[in-house]
Amino acid sequence: MRILDHAKPEDWYSTKSVGDDVTYIGEPFIEEFYRCNIWHIRGRDGDMLVDSGMGVVSLTAWVPLVTERPVQAVASHTHFDHIGCHHEFENRICHRCEADLLAAPTRKNTLADPYVTDEIFTKLPPLPYASTTYAVKAAPATRIVEDGDVIDLGDRHFEVIHTPGHSPGGIALWEASTGILFSGDIVYDGPLIEDTYHANAKDYVRSMERLYDLPVRVVHGGHFASYGAERHREIIKNWLGNRT
Repeated sequence: MRILDHAKPEDWYSTKSVGDDVTYIGEPFIEEFYRCNIWHIRGRDGDMLVDSGMGVVSLTAWVPLVTERPVQAVASHTHFDHIGCHHEFENRICHRCEADLLAAPTRKNTLADPYVTDEIFTKLPPLPYASTTYAVKAAPATRIVEDGDVIDLGDRHFEVIHTPGHSPGGIALWEASTGILFSGDIVYDGPLIEDTYHANAKDYVRSMERLYDLPVRVVHGGHFASYGAERHREIIKNWLGNRT
């Protein structure tokens, strides 16, 4: 049995600029498979946050970047690793199909049960954290979006693409002018999860087929490293090929 130290709150997050006024925010003491990519996007009139991590350490208290200007906090979907700090933001966005989960999260409906154990960490969050009692706080959406809606940052416009399959209300965000796709958990460069309690195999295929033809330049996924157009189509082609 591993005995893990508790991290200091000031060490919990890391940040890295990835270009295009996009900043990656990570939780380095979470094992990579479970570690959500948090994305901060700077716009002329305000900023956007795509996902907010586990919520075991305050994002607004320890990452000054997210408090500098008005922020629209988007949930790519409502699993525990993506919405933990959404309650810290005034403007919260999610798809209609998961608005009920964002408003009333439980350990089961966010998948904290069974996934959150001490084994997903390399250092535990600061005390008084305990994996057995971890839970996401309620953060009712202030805006509910549908496929085709737009999140407007003034000089930047992100189209909402409904991508059910991993979960019913999964969304990707597409900036056509730059070729940037924030893909959430429907596609990323790592093992994809297709067996959650509310996953749907037919929806997953349709979502992947839809994303294949996007003229992406770079994809920032919900987990693992970002990648370009060639890798994007390779991932989807291989995934679809294994289902025919």
